[in-house]
Amino acid sequence: MTLEPLLSASPIIQIHAYAAIAALILGACVLFRRKGDARHKAMGRFWVALMAVVAVSSLFIWEIRTFGLFSPIHILSLVTLFGLYKGVGHARARRIALHRRTMQALYLGALGIAGIFTLAPGRIMHRVVFGVDAGFPLNPFVLAAGIALALLAGWLVVRARRLPEA
Repeated sequence: MTLEPLLSASPIIQIHAYAAIAALILGACVLFRRKGDARHKAMGRFWVALMAVVAVSSLFIWEIRTFGLFSPIHILSLVTLFGLYKGVGHARARRIALHRRTMQALYLGALGIAGIFTLAPGRIMHRVVFGVDAGFPLNPFVLAAGIALALLAGWLVVRARRLPEA
């Protein structure tokens, strides 16, 4: 593992990556702690701001060009911004179940699934995690760790849905 590829990347990629990492960590804290209190609301607002930074900054990353400057990943950015708008709207309207589902979906989809794609060979985060010249890791340990993390993430999402609202 080396941070050199990220540290030498453009400022917009650095902003995007650091905000995504912070949103991944903070989002887990928000999703799996007590709900509805002042701390949850403050952490949630900060998470929404981080997610907005992640989504907006991604619109200025044009390494994969499918449609002019843009690629299908940019659609996810727009969906994320819309989801943040709807999720906050649900919370303000006291539609807590819809708020919870929207935010869980954003966490899993916009951070989890999109995050997995950043580990594809040729991407900066692939070089950060697996090394500059590494190919796709077929190492059994890496494969087992990836499967274990995916199962853990799925279990946490299922468990979070079973928790009573606070």
